[in-house]
Amino acid sequence: MTRIITRTCSPADAEALTRHGLHPVLARLYAARGIRIPAEIETGLARLVPPEQLKGCADAAALLADAIAQKRRMLVVADYDCDGATACAVAVRGLRMFGAQVDYLVPNRFEYGYGLTPEIVALAAQRPGGPPELLITVDNGIASVEGVAAANALGIDVLVTDHHLPGETLPAARAIVNPNQPGCPFPSKSLAGVGVMFYVLLALRATLRERQVFSEARPEPRLDGLLDLVALGTVADVVKLDSNNRVLVAQGLQRMRRGRLQPGIAALFRAAGREARSACGFDLGFALGPRLNAAGRLSDMSLGIECLITDDVGRAWDLAQQLDAMNRERRDIEAGMQSQALAELNALDPAQTMATATITLFNPTWHQGVIGIVAGRLKEKFHRPSFTFALADDSGATVKGSGRSIAGFHLRDALDLISKREPLLIGKFGGHAMAAGLTLATADLARFTAAFEAVGREWLTAETLARTIETDGTLEDAYFTPQFVEMLEEQVWGQGFPAPVFSGEFEVLSQALVKERHLKLQLGRARQRFNAIWFNHTEPLPQHTTVAYRLSADSWNGVARVQLIVEHALA
Repeated sequence: MTRIITRTCSPADAEALTRHGLHPVLARLYAARGIRIPAEIETGLARLVPPEQLKGCADAAALLADAIAQKRRMLVVADYDCDGATACAVAVRGLRMFGAQVDYLVPNRFEYGYGLTPEIVALAAQRPGGPPELLITVDNGIASVEGVAAANALGIDVLVTDHHLPGETLPAARAIVNPNQPGCPFPSKSLAGVGVMFYVLLALRATLRERQVFSEARPEPRLDGLLDLVALGTVADVVKLDSNNRVLVAQGLQRMRRGRLQPGIAALFRAAGREARSACGFDLGFALGPRLNAAGRLSDMSLGIECLITDDVGRAWDLAQQLDAMNRERRDIEAGMQSQALAELNALDPAQTMATATITLFNPTWHQGVIGIVAGRLKEKFHRPSFTFALADDSGATVKGSGRSIAGFHLRDALDLISKREPLLIGKFGGHAMAAGLTLATADLARFTAAFEAVGREWLTAETLARTIETDGTLEDAYFTPQFVEMLEEQVWGQGFPAPVFSGEFEVLSQALVKERHLKLQLGRARQRFNAIWFNHTEPLPQHTTVAYRLSADSWNGVARVQLIVEHALA
């Protein structure tokens, strides 16, 4: 059962925002998302929380400033997702602006796993030209206790920049910058890995300014040129868009719309068939981000990082085309895996499927780089915490699992509880509330399935297992215009600050399948007619229904029209 509900909105706050000149619908949308005064929606760089509040930033800046002065060799150790790739690009580009000797290394996820492991340190030490003298982790490292110890043993200093939750023991790095480390007063705990690295560069510039390094011959670098990368990584990593992150994303989007963007990002827009001059958060999260992530899922992220750090427009375009081809391959693999997963679930009694609190599936032919996406699709379709597993290597003895969860069920905490109840069951695990990963012996899959379902039955209620779609209520007919859609798309929406979804009662005037996968509709209300589409939905709707929908601009033969993107409709 799915419920469509309307967000609560303070009329007084909406009225106050309207009086300050905000469009009345925008005022209502912002008020429903907790905005009370106009200052809270300002996105100028002056609104950023100062770097001084980020614990470890000053130590990191001093360490980097000394390393630059001493011409020490630096190596950035990146992660293999979009946040890790953009954080690496920000680190390499930014540090080179300051004159640093810096290169990067991104582990192949299938060979080395996640984070700064001792194996990665050994690999870094074997680089041509000699081992690095300073390792800089981006979007990883807070849990790399053994890896940092291995680097220390080789006389290599380590700077950890990360945003993930720490464990009980912190690594013995020279400096750690992470808003979620103990004792950090930084208010924006949702800063992405790329945001953390950007803040380190801000602190480094301030330190070099204090040391009077800059002169007419050596001008002070402008760091705002990196904000397109910061915006992309922040949106793609689906971190909460609190006020600080909204500033970073808004500033990056403004640069993109003005054509002031890295050659690689411009090439990714072109490869995705999107216009940078009208860039919005949806483009970053659903067009550019997946193309970068495809490299990390199917191969290694070096291809994506090279695309982001090159200044050669031709090379950027060539790399973006390769990333686009990888993304098409990823979609084909994902579609096949999803079909297999749904066929397996459909083979069961539907009542039995919905009677379970969780979903766990394994197939020996599945690609481990795509199982997380498939878990997410299952979670969306069935509104159940879901894990999908693939073989970890050719031996078949071990499997890797990737999970996605629903509101009210903390996935990492569930794995932690299972590991305590069944001490020898799980090999490794990690993650957060909504996404997590683990390794198991293949022979133990049935035990894990039972243990996971037991936790699900304990923690989940009928209410939490019922899908709820939160909307912004009815939209007046006068606002179904391309100009209104453009105004909405100019705003910064995302995780924790959701894009507007409206709802209303409509008459279904016509409906037909497109490409046998999507339901194309014409909806009526009073005397108005609306074109609509429900992607990946094939079941027909009744003549009268309540629809939850987003607005989208749809151009045909140069004429802009409004289309409703259906999120859900009541049967």
